[in-house]
Amino acid sequence: MLRLPPFDFRNARSAAEAVDLWGESEGRAMFVAGGTDLIPNMKRRQFEPPVLVGIRRLEGGRDLQTDDGLELGAGVTLRQLAAAPNVRESYPGLAEAAGQVANLQIQRVGTIGGNLCVDTRCNYYNQTYEWRRSVGFCMKKDGDICLVAPGSSKCWAISSSDSAPILMALGATVDVLGTDGPRTISLGDMYQDDGIEYLTLKPGELMTAVRVPAPGNGQRSTYVKVRRRGSFDFPILGVGASLRIEDGRVRDARLVLGAVHTHPLAVTGVSELMEGETPTLELCEAAAELAYKRATPLDNADLVYYWRKQVTRVHVRRALARLCGLEVAPGGVR
Repeated sequence: MLRLPPFDFRNARSAAEAVDLWGESEGRAMFVAGGTDLIPNMKRRQFEPPVLVGIRRLEGGRDLQTDDGLELGAGVTLRQLAAAPNVRESYPGLAEAAGQVANLQIQRVGTIGGNLCVDTRCNYYNQTYEWRRSVGFCMKKDGDICLVAPGSSKCWAISSSDSAPILMALGATVDVLGTDGPRTISLGDMYQDDGIEYLTLKPGELMTAVRVPAPGNGQRSTYVKVRRRGSFDFPILGVGASLRIEDGRVRDARLVLGAVHTHPLAVTGVSELMEGETPTLELCEAAAELAYKRATPLDNADLVYYWRKQVTRVHVRRALARLCGLEVAPGGVR
């Protein structure tokens, strides 16, 4: 049985109190809401914080409003998000992504803020302490070499958030609060190309809310997840896509890939390629080819990396064809 290391628990009632408690720990505390990622990592000794600051019951943390766009408290549970009728209607891709995280039990506990900040993953990292010690540890924890790419100077653990790709495609921003006060940043700017320091949040900064612009006329979105099993597993590919169809033309197309890099990967060039074009399978194919070229999976996740790269093209093509309302032959787009 894997046991947790010793720690003190402090419960916060507001975001400001949570940040103050973090400061009182001399920067050694970690925030915990659902704990579905942090607690297993602590059992494997990936993290050993002396203090956990509970943020599950923060004031306004579970608010979900759709008056002018979508405003989510960072403590909104994934199940709450997946089941909300107004989210399913106006932001279907987001509801799909939340409903595909792990399983129902974890969705009822895990939060949108936690999923956006979920730790990067790697077959050499997400193991017990004893297993990692037997191979000499890795750069991400206790070692100095990336075992999946020994010649690399950086860690290649992959981003495995299901909600990040679709929320980036929808143009989301996040509100954060830290010792320097509040700020709002684009969700895409919260991530950086490093498997260890994968977030740009400052030490002690806490995500408090997620904001998504109101959908434009004819806006459509979807999220496609590839994993070995139909539940529980993290993605080995995530496809978040959004676009509008206006007067029979494609507008504002955005495509973001998950689980193929150290951060959610916005596929540049897709918007320019599809803007103003009549939706066709050939157009979707061309956009999928751009995604295929950008995807750089390595041998550090489930199933072989070259297969994961190949299916990027297939699932991007299917996702865009679905959004464009194109007829697909039986068996899917080939």
